Amino acid sequence: MVTEPISDADHRRVTSLLARIDAVFAQRVVGQDNLRVALVSTLLAGGHILLESVPGLAKTTAAQTLAAAVSGSFRRIQCTPDLMPNDIVGTQIFNYATGSFTTQLGPVHANLVLLDEINRSSAKTQSAMLEAMQEKQTSIGGEVYRLPHPFMVLATQNPIEEEGTYVLPEAQMDRFLVKEVLGYPDAAEEVEVLERISSGRQSAPITGEPITLADLEALQATVDRVYVDAAIKRYAVDLVATTRGDGPRPIPGITSMIRVGASPRGSIALMRIGQALALQAGRSYVTPEDIKAMRHPVLRHRLVRTFDALADNVPPEQLVDAVFDAVPTP
Repeated sequence: MVTEPISDADHRRVTSLLARIDAVFAQRVVGQDNLRVALVSTLLAGGHILLESVPGLAKTTAAQTLAAAVSGSFRRIQCTPDLMPNDIVGTQIFNYATGSFTTQLGPVHANLVLLDEINRSSAKTQSAMLEAMQEKQTSIGGEVYRLPHPFMVLATQNPIEEEGTYVLPEAQMDRFLVKEVLGYPDAAEEVEVLERISSGRQSAPITGEPITLADLEALQATVDRVYVDAAIKRYAVDLVATTRGDGPRPIPGITSMIRVGASPRGSIALMRIGQALALQAGRSYVTPEDIKAMRHPVLRHRLVRTFDALADNVPPEQLVDAVFDAVPTP
């Protein structure tokens, strides 16, 4: 299928819409440029994102703000060990007056869903949520209910507390297009946070004009039209193959560090994020730099490290960099 080239008018509209998203985002979140780029890129690419950080780094605020910026419905699900799948997807309730069942849809039926501390929910509940992410639908009482479109899940996990948590399996983490790890703000940014809170600006109503869901769908459709050359596709495939011990220039001893490499979802994610970044940069084609720009968020959660790598505390980002250094850039 031949896609229509992106015109100058399309680029102007995209630039205007992205500027409106950034303007809304800047009113609530200080700094965190990597988080903003990761959220917007994942949203444009139609994927889901996993956010990892210690508490208090604006993960929930960022999710709420992103929903407000695109005029989408937002639901927050606080994951706990006793959370059941029906609490997420919905259930049937018997009406004694009519003698029939009525369906009550769960909070997953929203445009943007925040799964707060996903690793605190049981494996059964995690599985139900990840199935909804993959199939874009839920099944309640034998009936299938489509999720709203657009649909995006933002899951968070806290890396410092392990008591009462259930580790998210690597195979299920692969469902997330991106995993972003947040760091602390610098001193100037933290002072700005205090200034906003003390002046009341942080709780003031958001000003400006957010984009509509129709605008967002148009942005996502434009991402699909960003041209990806065959050489770029091959580059993404070679990178992922190298994580499995193959590729054009296999890395000696890589299998002693990586037990399981990235799946084909990894190469798809590199391409999709590359398209989203290219569009944000005002280009209608993907460059190798677009593939490299978010290599850590795209691949860090797709590599299953060996016991030796874990014992030596080898970070996944180091392994990703080694792969990119080994594969020739087209």
